Amino acid sequence: MAPKYDFDTVINRRGTSCLKYDFGMARKGRDDLLPLWVADMDFALPDEILDDIVSRTRHGVFGYTDPDEAYFEAVRGWYQRRGGFTIKDEWITIAPGVVYAIACAIKAFTKPDDAVIIQQPVYYPFAETIRQNGRKLVNNQLVYSNGSYGIDFDDFEKKIVENDVKLFILCSPHNPVGRVWTKDELVRLGDICVNHGVYIFADEIHSDFVYPGHKHTSFMTLGDKYTEKLILGTSPSKTFNIAGLQVANVIIPDEMTRKRYRMENLASGYSQGNTLGLEATKSVYTKGEVWLNELLDYLWQNISYVRDFVRDNLHDVRFIEPEGTYLVWLDFSEYTDSHKDLEKLIVDEAKLWLDPGIIFGRETSLFERINIACPRTLIRQAMEQLFEAVKRRN
Repeated sequence: MAPKYDFDTVINRRGTSCLKYDFGMARKGRDDLLPLWVADMDFALPDEILDDIVSRTRHGVFGYTDPDEAYFEAVRGWYQRRGGFTIKDEWITIAPGVVYAIACAIKAFTKPDDAVIIQQPVYYPFAETIRQNGRKLVNNQLVYSNGSYGIDFDDFEKKIVENDVKLFILCSPHNPVGRVWTKDELVRLGDICVNHGVYIFADEIHSDFVYPGHKHTSFMTLGDKYTEKLILGTSPSKTFNIAGLQVANVIIPDEMTRKRYRMENLASGYSQGNTLGLEATKSVYTKGEVWLNELLDYLWQNISYVRDFVRDNLHDVRFIEPEGTYLVWLDFSEYTDSHKDLEKLIVDEAKLWLDPGIIFGRETSLFERINIACPRTLIRQAMEQLFEAVKRRN
């Protein structure tokens, strides 16, 4: 059956105050780069969802808004169908984004100078938020071997004990390395945290992006033993490209843990959510499933294109197979030993705007993250520009 939705049309996002396209001069000092960096998508929502958002705007009044029963029903239904777990309405706290929720959790469950552990290379706001809140960053470096990443569990536990770690921030699925952690891996992490009284913030914002042969396991499904100190960060913002509407759902099953989080949330001055964000969430979680399923097929084809292109044309670059997310992690360590030379290649010669690996941790300074959530013509253009830049050097 032919796809219902169009992901091939290139939509001009310039002139919309778009972070990805409109701020090249401000952020890079130039405006001639093809941007495939920040993790949002270049796809428009389908009409049935846009109609709901437009209908709400036509009411004309945008005062303070709280989630209603239809909102909770939409969120419950989505995670029951797609995540395999059941939540109660009272477990949900609205947030403007998952990074905001992480900052609240850091302040709620740790004190200044307490240790927080992460697993680099990882989404760089984790480290920024820890440091900016005056906490000690502890890194359990992921193990890179044979083109894939794993967890050093012995190091994880050792670092927790040695640093008296209070909070673990998990990225699942993992950005940028693309791992979809198995149930066994998550249970081992969970057991270590439970044994040492460590709170777990599970950032599962990419959980809807999982590819053939893999299955996302939410921390919520592991059992009551693991939920007493669990804070689950979720949002439709990645799945349906509505980050600009600023809405996330922080799911906390345990009453005392939830109370501590909410006290910090109030102390941060946040209460009612974004009116259109709440409306969009209801719509996407009730009407967006077919669109998402077609999107996943399209993204997988984009990934396959990049994989094949790298294999056939960029012999000194290693493609790290993503199990989830729409972010591809490329290893240039056999091409160059200088991250400054790599940036010169990417920016000055290939005229691409990617996310350099060094921002995810100093050990990955010779990597680049490329966002493939765009029409395939742009992916082809980006890979050709990279190939031509490499060829000119030879």
